[in-house]
Amino acid sequence: MSGGNLFLTLLEKLAPSGTPTWLLALVAAGVGVAILIAIVSVVAMFSVWMERKVSGHIQCRYGPMYAGGWHGWAQSLADGVKLLMKEDLIPLGADRPLFMLAPAVVLASIFGALTAMPLSPHLFFADINLGLFLILAMSSMTTIGVVMAGWASNSKWSLYGSMREAAQVVAYEIPLGISLLVPLMVVGTLDLREASAEQAGWFGMHWLIFQNPFVLPAFVLFFVAALAETKRAPFDLPEAESELVAGFMTEYSGIRWSFFFMEEYAAMFLMSVVAAVFFLGGFESPITHVVRESLGADSIAYDVTAGFVLLVKAVFGVFLMMWIRWTLPRVRIDQVMTMGYKYLTPLALACVLGAGLWEAIF
Repeated sequence: MSGGNLFLTLLEKLAPSGTPTWLLALVAAGVGVAILIAIVSVVAMFSVWMERKVSGHIQCRYGPMYAGGWHGWAQSLADGVKLLMKEDLIPLGADRPLFMLAPAVVLASIFGALTAMPLSPHLFFADINLGLFLILAMSSMTTIGVVMAGWASNSKWSLYGSMREAAQVVAYEIPLGISLLVPLMVVGTLDLREASAEQAGWFGMHWLIFQNPFVLPAFVLFFVAALAETKRAPFDLPEAESELVAGFMTEYSGIRWSFFFMEEYAAMFLMSVVAAVFFLGGFESPITHVVRESLGADSIAYDVTAGFVLLVKAVFGVFLMMWIRWTLPRVRIDQVMTMGYKYLTPLALACVLGAGLWEAIF
């Protein structure tokens, strides 16, 4: 039962008898879209606050402390209000239609990718057998929006940044996809919920990272490629403030500028969810195992616990990305290309070969 059908079932119970089915389906779709927008907004606000706190502690300072009270929890809300009030400027020489469309393309791409992300074992937006394939396809479309933004801005800094993004994605999409073939050969499905269910067991012993000796190096390769895919340091060459002002976002301001940041943090969260599902057990953990065995897999408590476990794993992945950003220096663009083509791709292929032989023999 898809997430849309679940919303539809609830609406059919609550709506007056005789309500047209098409109207209920439309309302159910609207509810799903509203929840998706809320998730992206909350993830972005929390990630901005978390990044400031992480960077602050790494640099031996506090980070936000005053806005909202406890550790500046409302700092992101204040920033959001500020961005909404800022003037939306468009350069005179810019291509106006493309300039205005680029942020929407970037944000819509990550929205499309998030539809394949399950919220819990029985609550999700769409029941997609090729969920991982959809995530990789839709998330790579954000590059189109970045290139549009760089070209339409009529700025050499923006154009340099967008061309770097295009080259970087071409170099790292390959090892990103190849490294995911390793857990796919072990679990045998592209569906995120099915992949998580296959790893059920006590104390994480059935997690894919423990099922094949080549899954761990594949996880490392995937994580490095995901950093480049999401434009995170040390692969943040498309922005590179010290070289390109703000890269492809140089000419953007106000709410359009915030769309790019919302996409970046949503992509970080989504890649962390993919890593959790295909390497680190997904919804499974000792806690979910106990709840499932005691209350049953169809209980609401199991769904809530499983969703919370996946959320914790995803937030930990985002934290690692932030930790790396504030620890490692930015690499040069030629080093980025060399690492992607010369090292990550051959190593990912070697992991696929080794994992295939291991599965065939053992």
